[in-house]
Amino acid sequence: MISLKQLKSDFYEGKINKADYIDKIHEIHKYLFEYADFIKNTDISKIEIVEEAVVMSLAITDAKIICNKNDKRNPAVEILNFNCVEKPELNMMRKLIKENSVILDIGANIGWYAVNLPKLIPNVRIYSFEPVPETFDYLRQNIEINNLENIKIFNFGFYDKEKIIPINFYPEYTVSSSIANLSETNKVVNIPCKFRTLDNFINENNLKIDFIKCDTEGSEIFVFQGGLETLKNQRPVIFAEMLRKWTAKFNYHPNEMIKLFKDIGYKCFCINGDYLSEITLMTDETTETNFFFLPEERKSFYKNLLLIN
Repeated sequence: MISLKQLKSDFYEGKINKADYIDKIHEIHKYLFEYADFIKNTDISKIEIVEEAVVMSLAITDAKIICNKNDKRNPAVEILNFNCVEKPELNMMRKLIKENSVILDIGANIGWYAVNLPKLIPNVRIYSFEPVPETFDYLRQNIEINNLENIKIFNFGFYDKEKIIPINFYPEYTVSSSIANLSETNKVVNIPCKFRTLDNFINENNLKIDFIKCDTEGSEIFVFQGGLETLKNQRPVIFAEMLRKWTAKFNYHPNEMIKLFKDIGYKCFCINGDYLSEITLMTDETTETNFFFLPEERKSFYKNLLLIN
C-alpha cells in the first residue's frame, strides 16, 4: 500500500489528479473509523495520534502507552489483537499488594506494570529495571506521559553476578529480548547490557521491599539466586514468569525455581479464577506461565485468596 506521505507528494508533484488523490487517500483514512469500531470490547479506551507518536489509553486504569511502530507485541497492540493483556494477573496483584508498598519491576520492558500498578494501588513506590537502551527509552516516555512521580527507572538488569552480558534484542518483538536468542532468528541485535545482583542493589540503597515482579525471558532463576539474602530477610511477595521453552534455553527447568523458593519457605501458586491454587510441580500438562511465590509464614495475609480443593 502506498504511504500517505507518498500519495500527497504524488498529488503536489502533479503525478495524480485531485479527484483520484481524494479517492485514494480516503480509502486509507477510512481505517481511522475502522479502528473506532475495532477497539470496542477491548481494554483500549482511546487511540490518539499525536506528532510522531500513537498513544493508546487503557480502559482498566486510564494509563497511556506510547506505541513503537516496529514492535509487533507492544502491550497496547496486544490488547488490540487479543482484547486484553494479563488482566487476571493485574487483578490478583491488586489484592496482594498493599497501599504504600515498595515494588521492584524487574524486566520492565516499556512499563506495562509500572504505569498500571500506581493507578490501581494507592501510594506505591516502584523501582523499574530495563537493560536494553531503546526499550528503556520507551519506559521513560511512558512514565513521563502518565505523570508518575513515585517511579524510579534504571537502565540495567539483574543476574547472579555483576557483569556486562550481551542481550539478544529483537526490535519486532521487544518482549522476547533475552540473554538467550529465544527467537532463533538472525533479526536479533546483540547489545551489551549492564547487570547487577539484587542483593547488592538492595543493600546499597537500604531498601525494604514488599513485592517483586520478575519477567526476564528465561533467566528468572539467576535473578533470584543473586537476591537470596534479600528474599530470606525481607520476605517479599513474588510474581514471576516461568516458561519451560525459555528456561530450557538456560539449561534449567521451572521446577528448579519452585524448589529454590521452597527451600527458603515459599509456596508457588497460579491464578485460578479469582483465587490462587498451589503448584508443587510443573508438568507437561501445566498451561500457566505466570506464578506467585508467597512466604509460608504470611499465610494469614493471603489465606482468603486460596482455592480450597
